[in-house]
Amino acid sequence: MTTKEIRQAFLDFFAGKGHQIVPSAPIVVKNDPTLMFTNAGMNQFKEIFLGEAPVKYARVADTQRCLRVSGKHNDLEEVGIDTYHHTMFEMLGNWSFGDYFKEEAIAWSWELLTGVYGIPKDRLYVTVFEGDEKEGLPKDQEAYDFWKQWIDEDRILLGNKKDNFWEMGDTGPCGPCSEIHVDCRPDAERKNKDGKALVNADDPQVIEIWNNVFMQFNRLKDGSLQLLPAQHVDTGMGLERLVRILQNKSSNYDTDVFQPLIQFISKESAIAYNQGESNEKTDIAMRVMADHIRAIAFAIADGQLPSNVKAGYVIRRILRRAVRYAYTFLGFKEPFFNKLVPILADQFDGVFPELKAQQDFVQKVILEEEVSFLRTLATGIQRFDKYVAEGNIVDGDFAFELYDTFGFPIDLTELMAREKGLTVDMDGFNRALEVQKARSRAATAVDTGDWIAVNEGEENEFTGYDSQETVAHILKYRKIKAKGKEQYQIVLDRTPFYAESGGQVGDTGFLYPASAGSQEHENSIRITDTKKENALIIHFTDEIPEGFKLQEEVKCVISKERRSDIQNNHSATHLLQAALREVLGTHVQQKGSLVNEDHLRFDFSHFAKVTDEELDRVEAIVNQKVRENIQLKEERNVPFQEALKRGVTALFGEKYGDFVRIITFDDHYSKELCGGTHVKATGQIGYFKIVSESAVAAGVRRIEAITGKAAEAFINEQNKLVATLKTLLKNPKDITRSVESLLEENSKLKKELEKNMYEKAAGFKDELAAQAEKIGAISFIARKLDFGNADAIKNLAYSLKESVDNLFLVLGNDNEGKPALTVMISEDLVEKGFHAGNIIRELAKEIKGGGGGQPFYATAGGKDSSGLEAALEKAKEIAITLAEKA
Repeated sequence: MTTKEIRQAFLDFFAGKGHQIVPSAPIVVKNDPTLMFTNAGMNQFKEIFLGEAPVKYARVADTQRCLRVSGKHNDLEEVGIDTYHHTMFEMLGNWSFGDYFKEEAIAWSWELLTGVYGIPKDRLYVTVFEGDEKEGLPKDQEAYDFWKQWIDEDRILLGNKKDNFWEMGDTGPCGPCSEIHVDCRPDAERKNKDGKALVNADDPQVIEIWNNVFMQFNRLKDGSLQLLPAQHVDTGMGLERLVRILQNKSSNYDTDVFQPLIQFISKESAIAYNQGESNEKTDIAMRVMADHIRAIAFAIADGQLPSNVKAGYVIRRILRRAVRYAYTFLGFKEPFFNKLVPILADQFDGVFPELKAQQDFVQKVILEEEVSFLRTLATGIQRFDKYVAEGNIVDGDFAFELYDTFGFPIDLTELMAREKGLTVDMDGFNRALEVQKARSRAATAVDTGDWIAVNEGEENEFTGYDSQETVAHILKYRKIKAKGKEQYQIVLDRTPFYAESGGQVGDTGFLYPASAGSQEHENSIRITDTKKENALIIHFTDEIPEGFKLQEEVKCVISKERRSDIQNNHSATHLLQAALREVLGTHVQQKGSLVNEDHLRFDFSHFAKVTDEELDRVEAIVNQKVRENIQLKEERNVPFQEALKRGVTALFGEKYGDFVRIITFDDHYSKELCGGTHVKATGQIGYFKIVSESAVAAGVRRIEAITGKAAEAFINEQNKLVATLKTLLKNPKDITRSVESLLEENSKLKKELEKNMYEKAAGFKDELAAQAEKIGAISFIARKLDFGNADAIKNLAYSLKESVDNLFLVLGNDNEGKPALTVMISEDLVEKGFHAGNIIRELAKEIKGGGGGQPFYATAGGKDSSGLEAALEKAKEIAITLAEKA
């Protein structure tokens, strides 16, 4: 069976068991502060397990693309080294939400594996939870007994809490699980050694293939467990491992999942794959590349661009790991990794069509990242070579600098060190790494308390599209602590507060007792932000007043003026995107946005700077639509597929439900899927003004703009500036020509000043040469100057070097309070071990600065001009010391 057939057989099997087949969620997670990436099939159903969303289908099955490269589910360092760990993988899963439970889940997994896929029964082992006395949890006898109906009892193994009790996190739904393992060893090996001992022992030939999780409990903040009101089934089976077994391969990478990629890499590198131990490093490199391109390509397609922060940093790190392996072991010194994207897009066409639809964009982003990193890699290698050439051992701090700044994996540093006959201080490296991790954990640590129930009721009815005020009940609240600050989170049954989503910031406002009749009531709760956590709308406040009666009705009032400004910017963003597509082309796709009360920021796919003329056209189109005062057309609960057929703009990487909301400003101009709040007519925007256009990442541009009052204030400030300039320039008829004349005159004066400086420096040459002090064989010159031109000082230093033998020159300069130092050393002294770069670093301490340079010439800048004399004195001390060596 091919991978495509194996995947489809799974989906068909569970469709036949009454399951709704649903699409994969994006690999990039939104609205969940606990996750960066989808790392398990259950992630998109988390809100159902938490009781925060209703059950739409009692039985569901899918294939979900997952990424495990951070947090406790981190397989990155094993990827490529072994044969069965991956960064991105497909998780085949079936779920029951309060419907069937252990009996059916066990029976169907056995039926599928042995009946449909034909895996021999004598190659299978299953594990069940053995219980935990400390937790007061009994053995999962129920699962054990159900398994006895299908498999010999000596193949049912008991597993501990680590292996057979699944938990979503420190708190939340959890329960015992039952894993299915397959013994892939040859028959002769299986006869010599029982496979039982190899289950959960990291044996590459005895692997876990499927996990049936039985959600029975909820873990509270204090560690205790309570029964869930409904029991659920959550299963996951790794497609890559299943394909390996069914295609009778000893490695996941030998299957048709990875072989098209690996064979292309092998052909282009002219290095054969899987040719024995002598090719182990090149085999690993090919596996790393074939694996990593999947994670990177799908993350970019789902909206996560490589960057230096958070999820973007993770993607950049994976990409650089792949490029490093290609560079080091396969000889790819030019960008190559991006060429794998078309092969991958063809493989997943019809399965995850998002990649094929954005193939060119994804490939160009990866290409730009490769070009940038190959430059960084070359710089890092030069830095390493220079470091060891100076006689340094490879200490832990330096190894960590290469890792942290230049993206070098520690194994690459160790490899380069071995080639030089050196070793790396791994203890020092690990200490530095742990310090960084601790700092990162502290910066992101959030201590979240349990929810405290206040009132009963259905959660999360959002009324903010139709009303800015609502009477509601507080359902529950909890205390959180982040970065040392305590806050409270509140959940209401009804709310007009928009929760941050889709780039639009969350609403602020007040909750106050409905009986009080005034928003200014002394016991009002000030809402500082509103966010989504899965499907839950959460209101943030710094405090809940002591006298506030939480059980009573509250009046919820948003900050209306702030909401109005946000809506102006949000609706303008829709008009902007349509204008960009009209001016630049339909390749323009949104790649990120921020909409708040002050301004809007819109990131979009485009591979060239937007010209001033194009920006003028875009701005003109948007303002024309503003003047037309187009009425908002809002459609709610439109079937998703129907919306797509109508040609609406949808975002790649966004998780849409079965029903969506369409925002239209003129059927022939702007139609988008959007959950945000908007103006009733475009005239309310007032005026739209672009204030900047820039590059964000490879293939992504950013426009920042303002509307309404902010745009009016901006224009007024510009008018005041022009008026001031006119006054200063004596009210010329042509202000532009007057400024150009001033610039021309200034340029001429600067050139004359520079000429005078050069002449002044040239006049100093003979004077300084005559003042050279003999210190042993050294001709020492130290002088404080007051030049305003660094090039003049440099020319003076080079001129003295040509005319004074054994020169050791130190010049101090104070240019309007900015101290600088210059050191020039003759070639004869350099050959005797003098080094201007090392000397300048010592001298720069006196002016509270730093610097460096070549062995014969170096410069430094600082903050303290009063230290220049001390620096010159220290230079003489250094000269005396070095004279003894010379």
